[in-house]
Amino acid sequence: MKKLYLTLLLLSSFYLTNAQIQLSKYAEVSVLTVGPGTSLNDAFGHNAIRIKDPMYKLDLVFDYGRYNFEAEGFYVNFARGKLTYEIGWSEFTDFIEQYKNAKREVKSQTLNLTSTEKQTLFTELQKNIQPQNKSYTYDFFYNNCATKIKDVFTSVCSKNIEFNEPKDFEPLTFRALIRSAVPSNSWGGFGIDLALGSVIDQTASSEEHMFLPNYIYAFFEIATFEKAQKKLVKKETILNAEQVDIQTFFWSSPLFVFGVLGLLLILITYKDYRHSSRTHWVDVSVFALTGLIGTIVMLLWFATDHTATAYNYNSLWAFALNILLIPTVLKKRVKKRFIVYLKFLILLLLLMLLHWCTNVQSFNIAIAPIWITLMIRYLYLCKWSSGNLNTP
Repeated sequence: MKKLYLTLLLLSSFYLTNAQIQLSKYAEVSVLTVGPGTSLNDAFGHNAIRIKDPMYKLDLVFDYGRYNFEAEGFYVNFARGKLTYEIGWSEFTDFIEQYKNAKREVKSQTLNLTSTEKQTLFTELQKNIQPQNKSYTYDFFYNNCATKIKDVFTSVCSKNIEFNEPKDFEPLTFRALIRSAVPSNSWGGFGIDLALGSVIDQTASSEEHMFLPNYIYAFFEIATFEKAQKKLVKKETILNAEQVDIQTFFWSSPLFVFGVLGLLLILITYKDYRHSSRTHWVDVSVFALTGLIGTIVMLLWFATDHTATAYNYNSLWAFALNILLIPTVLKKRVKKRFIVYLKFLILLLLLMLLHWCTNVQSFNIAIAPIWITLMIRYLYLCKWSSGNLNTP
């Protein structure tokens, strides 16, 4: 009966003209922070807003992290950087049960808002939940389920909120912030580092750190109104103390896998050197894979609306034009211009190393064995090609 009552109450509020639920003086507003989960899309945690009013037996949770895999064009829009997210709501009992079952930590911060501010917030949420308002264009760094929480409270509070820096706060780059949630030497971390460009290697401002849910918690904890006269948070509660045990195994990590593959290719290159030969399938694989990866990197850079994929210097080792050289590497003899092209690839690898050492872009650690392997193979191909030119 409680669910039916709440649903009817909310529906009447959302869709009837000028109808709004008026909170009592006992209402409380909280920000909920959910710890990380096991899957990549849960690795960064989650934030939500809780509205509780014991007088009306109202206990609802609103969050901006809803998306529909089955929506038309979902994956195409995701690839193009036009992903649509939505605000949604649920009963608190269902919300907390979901994360208890998932063994994910849930922390609550009850906010020091006036009755007017609470009502303004709730009215805004009721407005946002309507079908014509619930969708928004998602941006991982600037418009996600965490930043929307910050923005809505900034807009509804009658006094300016000052987000003070936590004690011993050290500003990090956007990439370092991602790596704090997703280990670099993991397949998720490798994919993120491969897809996102050097633009995320800039240092985030203190407020920009709040694109991650745990920083929402940290900054809200010490936030104040108008020159530290009153704290934003008046009470903190642990609603679920369980935390997911996320295990990683080095033997299946990108660094280990690419290290083993790189060592194998280096041994094949040494064998080729000893016999003055060339293993064609190795070169076809190298040029095909680097060309394909490079093409994807360039498409993410130039053919999508993703802001974080720009200026991606992974394109220096994963060079898109390599895929066009497959017919050439299949030949037993090559033309002199192929040697020039190989020297150009070696130059690109050196340029990538320079970018890495000067912190223009921080590459994933698993790229190191790939870089070494490509350098050795290209150097050998230069030597082999000079003795196997296709001369008229």
